[in-house]
Amino acid sequence: MKQQYLFEDKAEFLSKLQELKDKGISRKAVTILIPYPLHEVEDIWHPAPSPLRVFTLFGALAGLLTGFAFTIYTAKDWPLITGGKPIVSIPPFIIISFALTILFGALVSFAGFLILTKLPNIRAMMEPEEYGNQFAILINNEE
Repeated sequence: MKQQYLFEDKAEFLSKLQELKDKGISRKAVTILIPYPLHEVEDIWHPAPSPLRVFTLFGALAGLLTGFAFTIYTAKDWPLITGGKPIVSIPPFIIISFALTILFGALVSFAGFLILTKLPNIRAMMEPEEYGNQFAILINNEE
């Protein structure tokens, strides 16, 4: 069973949204379509933190490990002995590791963004019905 609520007034929309939350309707069953961003909706629903930060963490750690592995492998494979200094010296390798940490973190974050938003799926981005300047609450109880 699908229910649809349309509002012209922001206050009525927010009160109905609060009422639906108080009734215990699942957040996954509700689709909210609004003509402009409303921070009050976030205050009512309290969205979960984005899982994108996990992608960024793993990308950054992979970049850090790749940076150190690449530089240590290169120094061991083609040793350049200068002035009795150690072949594997961590301070000069930090620069390359830092750069790869930022690079891999950004690339994996972008890939995670595409995965989490299911892009590039054009049909999933477009709603079949247009509501104009109205506030719409769509409830799908068929789950």
